[in-house]
Amino acid sequence: MKLKLRWHNSRRWREHTILGWAQSLLVGFGVLALGFCALAYLESIFFQKYEQREFERGLALPLATARPGTEAERVSRLEIPRLGVSVMVHEGVESSILRIGAGHIPGTAFPGEPGNVGIAAHRDTFFRKLSGVRPKDTVLLSTLEGSYEYSVEWTRVVKPSQLEVLAASDHPELTLVTCYPFYYVGPAPDRFIVRARRVIETR
Repeated sequence: MKLKLRWHNSRRWREHTILGWAQSLLVGFGVLALGFCALAYLESIFFQKYEQREFERGLALPLATARPGTEAERVSRLEIPRLGVSVMVHEGVESSILRIGAGHIPGTAFPGEPGNVGIAAHRDTFFRKLSGVRPKDTVLLSTLEGSYEYSVEWTRVVKPSQLEVLAASDHPELTLVTCYPFYYVGPAPDRFIVRARRVIETR
């Protein structure tokens, strides 16, 4: 009877120890995950502040001096004043770019060119506020070569395969793309589209 009791207590002790280790590991992984997210968030904030400052300096230079040399160096700033959105846009939609800002979608028109300009960003960071966008909202797209004002015409939810929203256009348009639903755990299945048409050009 004593042997059986000792074996039972030993088994309970081992189970308790294993559960304690598992709990500690889970807590450790959770802390690491939160730390990684915090570092990524801070990186994007610092990068945006730096890019905004450098962009303002570029705007103050003569146009010939401020103009970038290659397509890969093109940079612009996207703003939606009513929503408080202001994000720097770089060429490409690789994860390294979308982690720290918005990206110009390759194959679409560049700002200032005729056609459809496509810009993408993550739904849980820089395009989170697009959930509140409305028709006739003003969208400003500024480059070192000029500033362009757009007016939102419509929004739409589409499947990732519906690439026709990025098709070339005879009119100067802007298409914003992000994942949808906005509040969704894991890879979101759809895409939220904002279409705007250019109304004025400055500088």
